[in-house]
Amino acid sequence: MKTNKIASILLSLTGAWGLFSCEKEITLDLNSVNAKYVIEGEITPNQKATVRVIKTVDFTEPNDFPLVKGANVSLSDGSGNTEKLVETGEGVYQSQKIVGFEGKTYSLTVMAEGNTFTAQTTMPTNVKLTGIKVQKSSFSPPGSTAENYIIYPQFIDPAAFGNSYRFIQTRNEEKYKSIIVANDNIGNGLPNSRPILSPDFEIVLGDNVTLEMHCIDKPIYDYFFSLNSVQGNGPGGGTIPTNPVTNIKGGALGYFSAHTQQKISIEVK
Repeated sequence: MKTNKIASILLSLTGAWGLFSCEKEITLDLNSVNAKYVIEGEITPNQKATVRVIKTVDFTEPNDFPLVKGANVSLSDGSGNTEKLVETGEGVYQSQKIVGFEGKTYSLTVMAEGNTFTAQTTMPTNVKLTGIKVQKSSFSPPGSTAENYIIYPQFIDPAAFGNSYRFIQTRNEEKYKSIIVANDNIGNGLPNSRPILSPDFEIVLGDNVTLEMHCIDKPIYDYFFSLNSVQGNGPGGGTIPTNPVTNIKGGALGYFSAHTQQKISIEVK
């Protein structure tokens, strides 16, 4: 086996593990002979689905990952509606009629260069993000002399068990590269009390912070959770999978996610 760094082409491959924790850029173990397809698909409430299809290259080749043109990409919404997605750019495909709705299950089929990949995802019911709480941090990044702050997403987890979340944090229009996920294994049915920990992303007085919250289904949470195991840092240092767990069948990397989407911005005072 050779290693092929493809993190730069995956929306998710600066991933996260655990409860509001984060991870570094990862390196995937890929066979040096066989190229891999990467599918990144998302659909959000009242928005069209967008799917990107990419192909990896051999370990010995430059990291210039080609977009896959001319693929046959179709989507169904579980209510009898199916459509072929339109290629709106090289390797980028978009629905024209089907949009996202909470509670619906979406099925994706991608046919590319003689290969067929399928995926299914369900959009959870939205959990309302009501605000952001700011608190002084007890630690500072190396070399920092300013007081640092951490943020707490304000929401109440539903009583029903099994909710999962993804958070994207931006400071002064700079996006935090790691991706943060959480579930309700701890704190089910309670107001959130866990901060977003980003020790290498300094937040100080006067910063403008934006927090985006996605409600995701379990397979998408499992995908991000597994990224930590890919690095060999999983619970108990157990068996390391070759690639992250994915809800895409047929041998492709990546994910297909139907999720809700909310965003709140504040100034740290």
